[in-house]
Amino acid sequence: MLVYEGVKSGFINDVDLNLITDKILTRFKEVFHRSTGESEINSWRESMLRMRGVLADNEIPNNAGVAIEFNIPHTSNRIDFLLSGYDKNKKNSIIIIELKQWTHADAVPGKDGVVSTITGKALREVTHPSYQAWSYASLIDNYNQEVYDRNVGLHPCAFLHNYELTDSDPINSEQYRDYINAAPMFGAKDFEKLRDFIKKFVTEGDDKEGLYIIENGKIKPSKMLQDSFSSVLKGNKEFVLIDDQKIIFEEALRIGINAHLHKEKSVLIVEGGPGTGKSVLAINLLKQFLNRSLNSFYVTKNSAPREVFKAKLKIDKMSGLNNLFKGSGSFYDCESNSFDVLIVDEAHRLNKKSGLFSNLGENQIKEIINSSLFSIFFIDENQRVTLKDNGSIDEIKKYARYYNAGIHKMELKSQFRCDGSDGYLAWLDNVLEIRETANFDLDNKYDFKVFDNPNELRKAIEEKNKVNNKSRLVAGYCWNWISEGKNKSDVYDITIPEYNFGMSWNLGNSSTWAIDKESVNEIGCIHTCQGLEFDYVGVIIGDDLRYENNHIITDYTKRAKTDQSIKGINKIAKEEGIEEAKRITDSIIKNTYKTLMTRGMKGCYVYCIDKKLNEYLKNRWSYQIRWFYSTKIY
Repeated sequence: MLVYEGVKSGFINDVDLNLITDKILTRFKEVFHRSTGESEINSWRESMLRMRGVLADNEIPNNAGVAIEFNIPHTSNRIDFLLSGYDKNKKNSIIIIELKQWTHADAVPGKDGVVSTITGKALREVTHPSYQAWSYASLIDNYNQEVYDRNVGLHPCAFLHNYELTDSDPINSEQYRDYINAAPMFGAKDFEKLRDFIKKFVTEGDDKEGLYIIENGKIKPSKMLQDSFSSVLKGNKEFVLIDDQKIIFEEALRIGINAHLHKEKSVLIVEGGPGTGKSVLAINLLKQFLNRSLNSFYVTKNSAPREVFKAKLKIDKMSGLNNLFKGSGSFYDCESNSFDVLIVDEAHRLNKKSGLFSNLGENQIKEIINSSLFSIFFIDENQRVTLKDNGSIDEIKKYARYYNAGIHKMELKSQFRCDGSDGYLAWLDNVLEIRETANFDLDNKYDFKVFDNPNELRKAIEEKNKVNNKSRLVAGYCWNWISEGKNKSDVYDITIPEYNFGMSWNLGNSSTWAIDKESVNEIGCIHTCQGLEFDYVGVIIGDDLRYENNHIITDYTKRAKTDQSIKGINKIAKEEGIEEAKRITDSIIKNTYKTLMTRGMKGCYVYCIDKKLNEYLKNRWSYQIRWFYSTKIY
């Protein structure tokens, strides 16, 4: 999505007439349904004046396309400046320019692609400008189907227009050379050099054709985690780490290497909500630690992500590669520091005891920390969805201190799922009464719909799934698994008689349900989709979540008898009281539905058994959309 678009001549005119900042801000509010801080507005004012100076060259075509603030699809990241045209071979060519107002920065030794500078009134570690420009170009090249198919040339660079760059400057040092070669860096005295860079790749104007390509190109689904893990392990960088992912990646490498060199036990806690790229980061770290000959493994409590990865990788169960994926109950009898690195995804799902009957070991968190010299825990406490889920930041810290391990904590914030919309997640938290949130940057970009008929929901998901087999139906666990061992064409678990609706649970093929071609005809549950993602998800909300007396209420008594996630709650109710049982299960049920409703990258479709809840969700979404489209923020 482009905030500002035009051609060079129009851009220069807007700058000369002092209209450019107002035009960017007006369009920014229309696109994102919010305003922005004074610092960003001032940066537009100054940076656009500098870009006007760069483009004031007769050899740069007047009808070359100009775009400002391009929101990369499915992320919350924006490219500062784009220039489009044709190169000398009449091929579409796009210049990607990362703009910085820095006046000084320092290298960060030992961290690839990371520098330190004053930003936000504090000294911070951030990605190198050349790395940032290159990573954005790589992301577009890997995800934008139109760019890839038409072989559009992408040429990233960085323009630090207030920075007196010299060859001996810290951010020009050899450690950044690969990124600077891929995305040249220009300083305050490099206007002519930047002009030459532009003229090398844009010799003829395209009247914004390149901008149309980059904005409207389809996103290639093959770059999703479930389809790309094979080539990642083979050493191909399918997933480029962006912004805070890159910062955490480099810090994790630093901690892990130091732990290995000095034999000092360390723990890194990485907190991040749905769609912030926890699994992508975990996979990149696994690859890098393995490349350094460190004994490293990817760990989850839930088997579905591991089995999906292995199926897509076509790993034979007897091969050595199969052992790279481990369950969280694998470490109860391990000696101290048996492994160099254990990378734990979905750490909120860790249990106390291990084994089929929960009779092995003492505590999975304790055992993982004991077993590994360096343990990384990716966690979102709001995705704890069973009584057994014991993974929490406090528990991790407690056992890290027990083993005298160094404790490090970082947070992932950039949103990649839900079409990069932090607003949808905030809206969901508010609507489900998980937490109060103030503002939601909602628009029609994320496809959320509430259906009055479950058959219509099913039909909509089936249609979406025809595109690339990446849409699925899921439901809350409110129906017993009665089809076990029976012909699923004859027996349905999930039935809604008033609509003549019937489907079966997927539990017979739970490990690879997320990618099996026929599994769109079965309904998944929290245990088979958590940690995975789809293009579209259809969610059937059972009677355990209702809308009564102007509030969301949960009712654990409506959960299926075959549901193991709240096994033992009746004992708690008897021994500690019904109110305590309700308190415990309230968060489990709400977290379950939030997790289900955030599996879709492009959209979420919903049907609720409770008619009042159906209308409530429909009205809340409609109201929020209308409110933002009718409100102008100054």
